[in-house]
Amino acid sequence: MRSFQSQCTNMAEFGQDFTSQMVIANYQQGQWSVPKVQPIGPLSLHPGTHVLHYSSTCFEGLKAYRWQDGSVHLFRYADNIKRLQNSAASLCLPIPSYELLEEAILSAVKSVENEIPDLPGALYIRPTLIGTELNIGAAGRGSNEALMYVITSPVGDYFIGGIRPLKLLIDDENMRSTPKFGQVKTGGNYAASLASVTQAREKYGADQVLFCPGGQVQETGAANFILIKDKQIITKKTDGSILPGITRDSILKLAQSQGYQVRELDYTVSELIDWLPDSEAFLSGTAAVLSPVGSLIYQGVEHKVGDGQVGKQSMQLKSSLTDIQTGQKQDKLGWTSLV
Repeated sequence: MRSFQSQCTNMAEFGQDFTSQMVIANYQQGQWSVPKVQPIGPLSLHPGTHVLHYSSTCFEGLKAYRWQDGSVHLFRYADNIKRLQNSAASLCLPIPSYELLEEAILSAVKSVENEIPDLPGALYIRPTLIGTELNIGAAGRGSNEALMYVITSPVGDYFIGGIRPLKLLIDDENMRSTPKFGQVKTGGNYAASLASVTQAREKYGADQVLFCPGGQVQETGAANFILIKDKQIITKKTDGSILPGITRDSILKLAQSQGYQVRELDYTVSELIDWLPDSEAFLSGTAAVLSPVGSLIYQGVEHKVGDGQVGKQSMQLKSSLTDIQTGQKQDKLGWTSLV
């Protein structure tokens, strides 16, 4: 196994490099096929396939890590399975059983074990479910056929050049998702935010948009938003409008164990701006784990978060989590699983 340092010189941007194998299973005539490992390659879809017209698709993102002793471990994959099942139900897609998804994920990782980079790299895992019924008249119901596949990608640091404080634009008019559908990990939610994020980059040089419809703080287009004020962790509560992030949940649990008061609540843009001078802020998600926020732009005015730099408390929380994920510290919460 080459060292990660030698691999990373040839590694593509995050999410653009893929392993040699994938896992696939079909749902037809009321039952799922056995998950099959096969060489990664293009999918063949009829132009009338349900997903191409009605966005019947959901997915997950999780990671496997090769620890220093050479063993490979998944992080909280059971939670990803349950969330994918919930997303499938919301999209009226056939719901794969827990056992089928577990077999597919484990098989996908084991089939490319020799392609998993050493630390600080990881294997990013993308289980995906799409509706495959051939019926362009089925706009008013879910697909009766489906395809589930798992692809994997060897990844390094999400940010080229290291961690830096991000700049967010506060959008108090548009919604990231429809009501109660923000909890679903579906491509449509990401597509809905693309125009706002693109415009924010072009006009303000922002990295992301913090959606706050009606002045109520929610999350960005691709990550949960979390604030640290003194020894308080403040974040929007999971009421269906935001994704119940597994990284978010992990950080909240670790923070609570370290003496932080965790407050999951509804709060406004005005309250957020009042808190910023004495706070730290970050985005949380599987890909980057924790991304510090240095400033937010609202109504043309840029507001610094604290001193505008990477927050010390934020980085300590990130280290607490990554140390567990990578086997540097004992996992007392049972989050890691040997493959």
